[in-house]
Amino acid sequence: MPPHDSRRRGRPSLADVAARAGVSAGTVSHVLNHPERVAPATRQRVLDVVEELRYRPDRIARSLAGGRSQTIGLALTDLGNSLFLDIARGAARVAEEHGMQTLLADGDRQVGRELSHLALFDELRVAGVLISLSDDETMATLMSSRDADTPLVLLNFTAPASFFCSVSVDNVHGGRIATEHLLSTGRRRLAFVGGLDVLRPVHDRRTGFRTALREAGLTAVVEHAPPGVNEEDGRHVAEQLLPLVRSGEVDGIVAASDLLAVGLLEVLLAAGVAVPEQVGIVGYDDNLAAHAAAVPLTTVAQSGQRVGAEGARLVIAEDREGSAHQHESVRITPSLVVRASAPA
Repeated sequence: MPPHDSRRRGRPSLADVAARAGVSAGTVSHVLNHPERVAPATRQRVLDVVEELRYRPDRIARSLAGGRSQTIGLALTDLGNSLFLDIARGAARVAEEHGMQTLLADGDRQVGRELSHLALFDELRVAGVLISLSDDETMATLMSSRDADTPLVLLNFTAPASFFCSVSVDNVHGGRIATEHLLSTGRRRLAFVGGLDVLRPVHDRRTGFRTALREAGLTAVVEHAPPGVNEEDGRHVAEQLLPLVRSGEVDGIVAASDLLAVGLLEVLLAAGVAVPEQVGIVGYDDNLAAHAAAVPLTTVAQSGQRVGAEGARLVIAEDREGSAHQHESVRITPSLVVRASAPA
């Protein structure tokens, strides 16, 4: 019968390391977690076996056995939108600074899907969860059904501080500065293209748009609310706007997302419309789509990395402070980035 070799039966265990090194499982644990407690010669022998067997601790098993893991769960709306990738990067950077890791789940643009990831994160005993929300119905469901004690921070959404910490962007201000920029370039016949009004960021950006027009003594020529805020939605609306742009009835467009703006650009440019000469376009997010567009987009930047970093800071603080933690609502002010689609 061949000698026992843990490598033949898959992933080695801590017991395998202990047996090969001729020490107890507790000694192996000390070497990995408290090396100063083990004599140098023994410590080195264990580390040699760890390397030989390519042993890696099972972090999930450890968290289930002894409390929470050193992992933060991120449930984000749409990883196809680089804004959410920026949020993930910002959160990961802060997590790493505190010796923690991040576990990412993609909502795939399905409203409310983020909630389905919370049960998994709870099972994994993550140290805390960051979740991006976009509509009040999902928020109400979260508030009525959440009974886990895992720290939870809402991203891109304002929450009552009595319930959760949150990090949000002042989208009313963002919609306002986008509109004011078009007005400052002499455009007066403006359209707004956003998603459904149940999406709070879209609702707030539309409110900023209307406020800026009202203060200028103007009203919108037209407002469109497609079912989504992606390129396909922008292309569909562009077909409807095209006659108004060609006739000069619309000379400026505020889009509630960069992806919408890219879809608008694609159709208008293909139809021979000159951007920005005939129509100026301002997007929202400052994601990769804005940089890579056929005509680089003027847009409203909301610093996804800062949203993620602030969220990670809050969730780590709550995990470590426990019941002494005081919830915070962080509000980030967006800024305008001027490019070729609507130059100053």
